[in-house]
Amino acid sequence: MTVHQPLPPQIVVNGVSVNADLARGPYLIDGCDTLPKLFLARCRELGQRVAQREKELGVWLSWSWADFHDHARLIGLGLVALGLKRGDVVSILSEDRKEWVWTDFGVQCVGGIASGVYTTDSASQLAYLVNDSGTRFLFVENDEQLDKFLSAEANMTGMEKVIVIDDDGLAGFSHDRVMFIGELYDHGRRFLKENPEFFEQEIAKSRPGDVALLIYTSGTTGMPKGAMIGHGNIMFSLSSSLSMVEAFPTDEQVCFLPLCHILERLFSGFAPIVSRATVNFAESPETVFDNLREVGPHTFVAVPRVWEKVYSRLAIMRLESTRIGRFAYDRALASGRARAAAIVEGRKPSLMQELSWRFWDLAVLANLRRMIGLHRLRRGGSGAAPISPDLLGWYHAIGAPVLEGYGMTESSGVISINTLANNKPGTVGKAVRGAELRIAPDGEIHYRAGNVFLGYWGKPDKTAETLTEDGWLRTGDVGRLDNEGYLTITGRIKDIIITAGGKNVTPAEIENRLKFSPYIADAVIIGDKRKFLTALVMIDQENVEKFASDNRVPFSDFASLTRAEKVRDLIGAEIAAVNAEFARVEQIKDFRLIDVLLTAEDDELTATMKLKRAFVEKKHAALIESMYN
Repeated sequence: MTVHQPLPPQIVVNGVSVNADLARGPYLIDGCDTLPKLFLARCRELGQRVAQREKELGVWLSWSWADFHDHARLIGLGLVALGLKRGDVVSILSEDRKEWVWTDFGVQCVGGIASGVYTTDSASQLAYLVNDSGTRFLFVENDEQLDKFLSAEANMTGMEKVIVIDDDGLAGFSHDRVMFIGELYDHGRRFLKENPEFFEQEIAKSRPGDVALLIYTSGTTGMPKGAMIGHGNIMFSLSSSLSMVEAFPTDEQVCFLPLCHILERLFSGFAPIVSRATVNFAESPETVFDNLREVGPHTFVAVPRVWEKVYSRLAIMRLESTRIGRFAYDRALASGRARAAAIVEGRKPSLMQELSWRFWDLAVLANLRRMIGLHRLRRGGSGAAPISPDLLGWYHAIGAPVLEGYGMTESSGVISINTLANNKPGTVGKAVRGAELRIAPDGEIHYRAGNVFLGYWGKPDKTAETLTEDGWLRTGDVGRLDNEGYLTITGRIKDIIITAGGKNVTPAEIENRLKFSPYIADAVIIGDKRKFLTALVMIDQENVEKFASDNRVPFSDFASLTRAEKVRDLIGAEIAAVNAEFARVEQIKDFRLIDVLLTAEDDELTATMKLKRAFVEKKHAALIESMYN
């Protein structure tokens, strides 16, 4: 006898049908239980409508959903022609671009597993990831990334082919393990001609329990581990998020965070398939602010460092403004804060608050939002690291609401989110629909839902350590739940500082308050088993250099800038202001400035620009000791 499990009831959100009951699977979106199936349905539905935009020679060009489908199909079938089997891993080493997403979907649609590699990774790191994942095919963006393969080729004996996306500077290059993407397209075309239904047949074979992605952890506490994300995991994350936030087919998005990271993969890679939105690929992380102004996205997700950078630029502009300009800005901001406070508290702004807001919005704030590219922003999102509530309050005040959410690789990108209707600044929101949260006796946050990952690739022992005996995900974060279900993150278990006097200090809140300063890019609080707290500070290069120029502070390079007495006094004043907001045991008694300008290529930073606390403490041990001797 065959028993058919009844499908869960569906609800329609913004024109998309999703599960009404997310406590159990399958997790369906418009009747599809895997992303490849939904991808195929969307491409057939939308055809010549614009799916993606990308700049070439300074001009924004468009690619339709039909283009998206055709290129993904050729990539997938080309790989099959070269020998790709279901369950094989394909790695992608490239900055964000349309071909990244085309490859991702092409691989998934033919049953492969897509794995991203950060472009900041070294050749030796690339070799480790390729070997650990058993990668058979590697896509590289250009000659720079190809060089990493060539320098570590002898250590990647299991990999069969490298496919180069951009052949600029490689005219006449030949290598028996390297081919260009145009050649792969040709393989795909020949395979398609002989097997016209193969692509659709492979998509139909996809199952929720199949591994779709490998997302490698940052490796801050050991060698990176490949988290296996299943098709069902992805569909849960998309279904639960969509049921809580607005997303429309008319939305424009900007993609600029690394697509290797689960946050951007979910937001710019997968969510637009659900919402039918258009994705605009930023030219580079350095041009993202220019691209924001050009596109004017309706939704935009970034890490705190980006939101901090936008704010700090405007804070410096205010200081340089005329007295009338500063007055207008301050009055407009005060009006925005009053109105935003009422909305966040669930109250309707008073008539005077609304009239005041409309006047100052017309006079100041609308132009300010247009200046930073947020004039059409309906909802901004911040994730991947804690963000200052003061900073969120500033964005709400100027009329560009930024909402904090929480997730991790092992939860397929999302655990909890604030929404426009339910927002409590200082928290990371409520658990997504269909998910459960609990706080363990030691304060650790535990999570259970349909998007908890399938385990670590080839590391069952590490998987077992990450899950509790009753099946909850150990997040490694410490937090609390209030009586309304809002979750607050207070820090990482491994980051809690216990001073020599036995006081427990969570450094994240202090660090976030420091980063609200336009002159401080990042900070690490030190003090475990010590008598008092100190800080290592990374200054904001652009704003501190501007301060130095305005105040005639001589410097020749970044290191000399950090040694300037007036710069130290500037940062000291910022730290003193933050100290006033904390209890005596939480106050910073001394600090040092890191005299090296850090980028994502440096070991101290993750690819999402978070300082690796343990690595920083080890590398700058002498600097730390100088504050205690």
